[in-house]
Amino acid sequence: MTQIDFYTHVENRYQTLCVLAGKALARGLRVMILTADGAATERVDKLLWSQPAIGFLPHCRAHHRLADVTPIILDHVAEPVVHEQLLVNLCDQPPPHFSRFERLIEIVGLDDAEREQARARFRFYRERGYEIRTHDLHSAA
Repeated sequence: MTQIDFYTHVENRYQTLCVLAGKALARGLRVMILTADGAATERVDKLLWSQPAIGFLPHCRAHHRLADVTPIILDHVAEPVVHEQLLVNLCDQPPPHFSRFERLIEIVGLDDAEREQARARFRFYRERGYEIRTHDLHSAA
């Protein structure tokens, strides 16, 4: 069953995404980042090319010819699923294929509307029997 983690009270979702993706990459995990739309994909793409400050996080789109050998897949299109290790959801809705992954990460910012959408996703997963771990990054700071 997919392990689900919610990171809550996040000041900067995109910065937290880069940190989590970097940690996963350091552990040898493959990551799929699902964004809401093309503009968000472009924004994350630029961040991944400059994070960390003295490097970058290697990534490409799901349809790229090197997707099978690239550790981070970034796209706003849910298919194809290139691997099934770690999915980071930056969308308002649960991804249609989240249960294929070993782990799902949801990153929740401080905006009230965003938090309400995250609560709906939390209920969605819980109602389907998934155990959910939460990580309050505000209290961790």
